[in-house]
Amino acid sequence: MKYFAVVLVFVASASFAQTTPLIIEDFKPSSLNQPQQEYPQVNSQGYARFKILAPAADSVRVSLGLGGRGGTKLKKGEDGFWTGTTAGPLDEGFHYYNLKIDGGKFNDPGAMNFYGSVRWESGIEIPAHDQDFYALKDVPHGKVEQILFPSKSTNTSRRAFVYTPPGYEKSKQKYPVLYLQHGWGEDETAWSNQGRANLIMDNLIAEGKIKPFLIVMTYGMTNEIKFGGLRDFKVDAFQTVLVDELIPYIDSNFRTISDQAHRAMAGLSMGGMETKMITLNKPEVFSHYGLLSGGTYKPEDIKDKSKVKLIFLSCGSKERPDGVKSAVEELKAAGFMAVSYISEGTAHEFQTWRRSLYQLAPLLFK
Repeated sequence: MKYFAVVLVFVASASFAQTTPLIIEDFKPSSLNQPQQEYPQVNSQGYARFKILAPAADSVRVSLGLGGRGGTKLKKGEDGFWTGTTAGPLDEGFHYYNLKIDGGKFNDPGAMNFYGSVRWESGIEIPAHDQDFYALKDVPHGKVEQILFPSKSTNTSRRAFVYTPPGYEKSKQKYPVLYLQHGWGEDETAWSNQGRANLIMDNLIAEGKIKPFLIVMTYGMTNEIKFGGLRDFKVDAFQTVLVDELIPYIDSNFRTISDQAHRAMAGLSMGGMETKMITLNKPEVFSHYGLLSGGTYKPEDIKDKSKVKLIFLSCGSKERPDGVKSAVEELKAAGFMAVSYISEGTAHEFQTWRRSLYQLAPLLFK
């Protein structure tokens, strides 16, 4: 299987049009708006409405999705504001978007920014029916700490973020570690900011559904590869950074259970591709594997079955769920502990991956 193909850019399916009587007029500011900004807005049906001040512009377009494709022009009013509402509801969860004003690409001044598409993009959140699992609640919270670790192979210091569970500072306990990778065009901020990985963990721990573990998120050295050139991607450089430099640093500076049985790797999209390559290259390093919209394993890919404790494969129902399901059935038939998860109603987007992490976490390190 050409698993690099799974990093195809997802595009929001809705186009833009003026409002119709079928749309419920209960629009509210997106939860990802800048302080005191009223737009963009979303309604209870999942429609999004945009309002942009550009009095001198001749054309304004809102492009949704990673890469910012699609969309149609907004309509200009006499007051210089351009407005438009999506022609249909968007998938639940987080979406990147940008503005095209007279051909130039800009961010929406009303929205917060998130790193994706190899740039900071505007973000909008469509409330999900199951958003409780990543909601900010009155529970004990862990910390997401930025670290800088030395990398001789790249002749620089590199950045990572480490999630430590509630109570880490006051205990002497040692913890397993999940190394969790972002997708193409994103960076090490993605899983905390867009993915809300820390809140997912906090809530699972508070509910007693998982045993606490650390999550380490670092830049996957992916953005040097332009979209369309993924066939030329080589994992060697990132594998060296991860296995030979970052993991020893984490084990030396955090209280970890520093053996293969207590170390997992997972990633979304291109991070899944990296996960597959590295786990197959370094079976002595990781025992739990997770590919989130990131391809599949075949039984023959894995030389030593005894070293693998879990294989987790997931994707959205709008992706290629049959491939994930059939791959897991093959792995199970070959004697592997394998689990599939399909996120209903979502595509190649963060709601798929938030849900996937929520399903994966309780299976790790059991």
